[in-house]
Amino acid sequence: MLIETGLSDRIENVPTNPWDPQSDLPAQNPIGKVPTLISAQGAEIFDSSVICEFLDNLHAGPKMFPIDAEGRITANQFQSLADGMMDAAVLGFIENSRRPKDRRWGEWSDRQLAAITRSLNWLEERHQTLNQTSDIGTISVACALGYLDFRFADLEWRRHHERLAEWFEQFAQRESIRATAPV
Repeated sequence: MLIETGLSDRIENVPTNPWDPQSDLPAQNPIGKVPTLISAQGAEIFDSSVICEFLDNLHAGPKMFPIDAEGRITANQFQSLADGMMDAAVLGFIENSRRPKDRRWGEWSDRQLAAITRSLNWLEERHQTLNQTSDIGTISVACALGYLDFRFADLEWRRHHERLAEWFEQFAQRESIRATAPV
């Protein structure tokens, strides 16, 4: 979002570890999650969508949250789905990598994977609605798909979602996606 709106130079990235109990993150965000943005006025702004909407009001370019009702609902719908996919992916990752093996709950992991699969199927069916225009919906979907590549490569989501994969390959050429891809 920062790159797409030209606001990158106005934000200082501060690394943190949300798993570190000594982190000051909970003092800024009671949920203790990233991202958290501290505005120039000192306001603590948390949750990606809230931060993105805040940032969208700071630039003069095309709005990431479309102004027209139909475009805004479509973008918000894609964002909501992508956020849900990310939640399921993060929960699944934590369950299968951070929790001790003897305490892992297979049904929980299966539930998260099913949510991801249903979301991928939904996106595949609506791939024609996704476009190469950058808005909160397309950015969110691209981030979720990138996270799946990063943490769930063995899922091979592209094999069963070829049209979505084609869209992502094109969209991922944007500087904003290339510069923020996890390594």
